[in-house]
Parts: sequence; C-alpha cells; structure tokens
Amino acid sequence: MLNRMGSIMHGMAAVLLVLVSARLAAAEEKRLPVPAVSIRAGELIRDDMITERAFAPNVLGVAIFIEGRQVLVGRMARRALLPGQPIPTNSVEDPWTVARGAMVKVVVEDSGLSIVTYGAAMQSGAPGALIPIRNTDTGVIIRGVVQPDGTVKVVDGS
Repeated sequence: MLNRMGSIMHGMAAVLLVLVSARLAAAEEKRLPVPAVSIRAGELIRDDMITERAFAPNVLGVAIFIEGRQVLVGRMARRALLPGQPIPTNSVEDPWTVARGAMVKVVVEDSGLSIVTYGAAMQSGAPGALIPIRNTDTGVIIRGVVQPDGTVKVVDGS
C-alpha cells in the first residue's frame, strides 16, 4: 500500500512538473505579427494580410523583428514577405510619394524667392527622403527632400 501511494505521489509530481514547464514555456513565447499571405516587394500592407503567431525566444535569434501590427499596416514591403515568418524591421518602409523615373516638381526657395522647375527622380522616396533629381533642362543632378505633396524641395548646397 505504501509503495502504491509513493507511485501515485511520484506520478502526480511528474504531471505537476510538466504543467509548470509548459506554463513557463508559454510565458516565454513571443507573439509577433506575420504575413497571412505572401506579400510581394512594393506591395502595400493591409490589415487583412497580417495575423499573429507565437515564437519561442530561441527561434528568433538576435534579429530584430516588428512586434506590432500597427507598425505594418499602411507601409510597403521592401522585399517578399512569406506567410508565417517573422518580419525584420528593415523589410518595410513608408510608401513612396515619388517613384524612380517620375517627373517631379522641383522647388528652390531662397530669401523669399521661389523657383520652380521639373526634373526626373533618380530614386524613389517617401516624404522626408533625400533623393537625387536630374534637371531635365540642364542635365545637372541636384538633391532634394521629398515633400508630402510629391514635390521635391532643394536643400542648401545642392
């Protein structure tokens, strides 16, 4: 009888240990947003394209992944994003206001004087990005900051 009671206690201790281990493992899991579908490079990310998945910390390694879906929605994929895979922080960017090769309005302002011309964007850019533009009249390459309305404002010294 005593031997049987010891076996029961031993079994209960083992079950308790498994439950505690499972709870600790669950507590260490990290939930990250992941694509629910394949997202192509250049595609805008919508809320219905994202789901969440739990990852063990040792699976994630040292890479830095996006931790909130609000950071993803409305942004653009810089490379293909695969379903179920965590999304590195450098894999998304703000959507472009200016596309490479597009004709853009270039504004130069100095001492109350404003000059407007047009140029070809040599690089795509979101608002605030510094991009090179080729002046269509002279062929000279200048640099400017993309504005929210799609114009490019020339910075000092360009």
